[in-house]
Amino acid sequence: MSVLAIDAGTTGVTALVVGEDGRVLSRGYQEFPQHFPKPGWVEHEPEEIWVSTLQACRVALHRMRDDQPVTAVGITNQRETAVLWDRQRLSAPRRAIVWQDRPTTGICERLKDAGSEPRVAELTGLRLDPYFTASKLTWLAEHEPQTWAGVTGGHLVVGTVDAYVIARLTGGARHVTDASNASRTLLYDLRAGGWSDELCELFGVPRSALPEVVPSYGEVSRTDPSAFLGLDLPIAGIAGDQQAALFGQGCYEAGRSKCTYGTGSFVLVNTGSEPVLSDRLLTTVAWMGPDGALVYALEGSVFVTGSAVQWLRDGLQLIGTAGEVEALARSVPDSGGVVFVPALTGLGAPHWDPDARGTILGITRGTTRAHLARATLDAIAFEVRDVVDAMTAEAGIEVPLLQVDGGASANDLLCQTQSDQLGVPVQRPEVLETTALGAAFLAGLGTGVWSSTAELAETWRLDRRFDPVPGVRDDGSHVRWSRALERAGGWDA
Repeated sequence: MSVLAIDAGTTGVTALVVGEDGRVLSRGYQEFPQHFPKPGWVEHEPEEIWVSTLQACRVALHRMRDDQPVTAVGITNQRETAVLWDRQRLSAPRRAIVWQDRPTTGICERLKDAGSEPRVAELTGLRLDPYFTASKLTWLAEHEPQTWAGVTGGHLVVGTVDAYVIARLTGGARHVTDASNASRTLLYDLRAGGWSDELCELFGVPRSALPEVVPSYGEVSRTDPSAFLGLDLPIAGIAGDQQAALFGQGCYEAGRSKCTYGTGSFVLVNTGSEPVLSDRLLTTVAWMGPDGALVYALEGSVFVTGSAVQWLRDGLQLIGTAGEVEALARSVPDSGGVVFVPALTGLGAPHWDPDARGTILGITRGTTRAHLARATLDAIAFEVRDVVDAMTAEAGIEVPLLQVDGGASANDLLCQTQSDQLGVPVQRPEVLETTALGAAFLAGLGTGVWSSTAELAETWRLDRRFDPVPGVRDDGSHVRWSRALERAGGWDA
């Protein structure tokens, strides 16, 4: 038996087929376009996400052997992105508003000025920031009333990317999301475990347009063969990408933590059955069991890390491929005093400044593209350190070991720099695509491919461990980074 995992990410869709031993049997990938209609705006065409999903799955399934049939589907996705679609025809009236999109800053500031943030934080474990889904929906209601009339009239529905993909997989039969994705919208009551009428009223979102909240594993629907490659399979695993990575890394016990390096970087620590609140970090649902029991996580979300390397490649054209950044950065012993704050879409945790902008300081006549490459990797490590330091200072959570995954974790220099900055070991697994792996694990657990999380934990395999070099954490480079953050802050205010 095997499980098909669909990872509908920010820049493309990955499909993995995972065997009973936790190994990846085949994969497919299809990138989709990014749309930037105005500065600070980031949008996706929903139909392009769906076409990419079909293509990635087609490739992955074509490479499979007949003796390992796929028995279930798991889904994971970019979170917070707001999607609208027609309940019957499944067509989208406009592009999806991506989690990186910043035009709703004014709405968030307005709600803060009205004194709403403490109550929102109490209910959701989140904060008023353009990052989350609800302010994007409020913006649509205010700026595109004709489109929003379809939502209030009932023929358009709203949801995150998982709900949209499931609607397409099932031919429109189900409008559902899981608790981990719902908890990222600013509309979900973290302790009550469901949509909040109070929050829906605050943001002006009709509850009837929202998807049903279902467990993260266990069969919730089946694919429609006429819609999805002729396949009739149970959809049995759903989780937001970072919660899926936490699950794929085997962090099933309270205190276990991971960092995923993707478009951004996301540090999550499992806090068990009790939500842990923090002023500068996010409290989120990690997953919901079939019995409705919730497992929580504390999260630090860094908006720009891997996309900073993409910017070196596409924007500045300093490298030809993202993989070249390590060799270029290694060609110099350090950044030569250059500090890069990659606030290309503002700053996330723990600084939370949507008006911060990318800043490069310390440039001299001797600065080369290699120094900027090195400063970019340093910045990623500094940002993650800031999150872990906040976890320790505010929530009293110790992180004695960090498990890493995602594309950039293949970069040995980054992993060593991260270990040095944290002062703790960093462990990298054999399978770096733990987001999709987690979706596969959830679906397999929900259909009996695996009997327990203990059995799943046995499939985790170490690729390499990085131990900190004594003294590097306190060498003064992080102090210089903190000074640069002050200069980058509030630039677009």
